[in-house]
This record gives sequence, structure tokens and C-alpha cells, in this order.
Amino acid sequence: MDPAEKTMIDNLFKNTGKTLEQWVEIVNGKNFAKHGEIINFLKSEHGFSYGFANLVALKLRKSDAGSASDQNSLIENQYKGKEHFKPLYDKLMKHITALGNDVEIAPKNAYVGLKRKRQFAILHPVTKTRFEIGLNVKGQEASGVLEVITTANSMCSHKINIVDEAGITPEVLSWIRAAYEKAG
Repeated sequence: MDPAEKTMIDNLFKNTGKTLEQWVEIVNGKNFAKHGEIINFLKSEHGFSYGFANLVALKLRKSDAGSASDQNSLIENQYKGKEHFKPLYDKLMKHITALGNDVEIAPKNAYVGLKRKRQFAILHPVTKTRFEIGLNVKGQEASGVLEVITTANSMCSHKINIVDEAGITPEVLSWIRAAYEKAG
């Protein structure tokens, strides 16, 4: 288990007096159909932060890398109906894994998280026409292809949208490297 995840699970118990398994059981009894419903319930009814609510939702739905029996299937499922983005993902991963041997790849149902000491990026085939690279480069102004994310509870501070492999430019790769370096 990832040390950050273990710390979150330990803190969940310290903060609420209930274990992760107990929270999963509580939420499971509600028969929520969507991830967002679980998060909203835990935040509104139990005062959870987004991070703790997301942890419970991921574990309940077995949709995080630590719960999945086959992490490759999580990635394959992300590209169903978006197969044209898979070569783009593969090319990005080739560059990202070359940044250092400390890159942790954490697939989820909808995206792949990339971590060092903390998360520095996500790769997300959002729609059939938009692939998003989420980056954590807090304090950086928007510049070129780099956009600031203004939504609350975002896992990243910035994003870059690309539509094909030609969008993987030296500028894009330099922003990924900057996020990687900040996460060390």
C-alpha cells in the first residue's frame, strides 16, 4: 500500500472514529449509483473533506489502483470508444517514465495519476475529442498551452488540452517536467 494512502486511512479513523471498512459499509447501504453521489453524501452528511470522501468512494467502487486486481484493465477501459488517444497516452508515458525511476503510476477508472512524493500529473482521455494533462505547478500563471484550473476540489492546479500526438510539443513536455520536479 502506498504510504500516502495508508496515512489517509489512518487519519480517516483518527478523524471519525470509524475505519475505512466501516465507512464503506455505511455508504454501501445507501446504494448510490455514481461516484459523485458518494462524495456529496459524505461531505454533506458527515463533514468529510473531498479527499477523504474520494478515498471511501474509490475503495467502495474498487476503482483505484490499489483495489483493482488488474491495473492494465483500468487503463484499457479508459480508452474504450477513445482508442485513437491510446498512442498519445503511450507516447506521453514514454517521456514521463524517462524523467526518473521514482515515477509512480496510479491508474483509476477515468484517468492515470502520476506521483513522486506527491501527485504531479494526471493523464485523462476526457471525451472523444479532448485529452487532458492535469499538472500541479501551483503559483504558475497561465502561459502558452498551460491553463489555470479554477474549479474547486481539483486534483491539479493547471491543465493542458491536446487532441492528437502532434500536441505533444516540447512546451508540453517541459511543463510535465516542471510538475515532476516540483513534486520531488
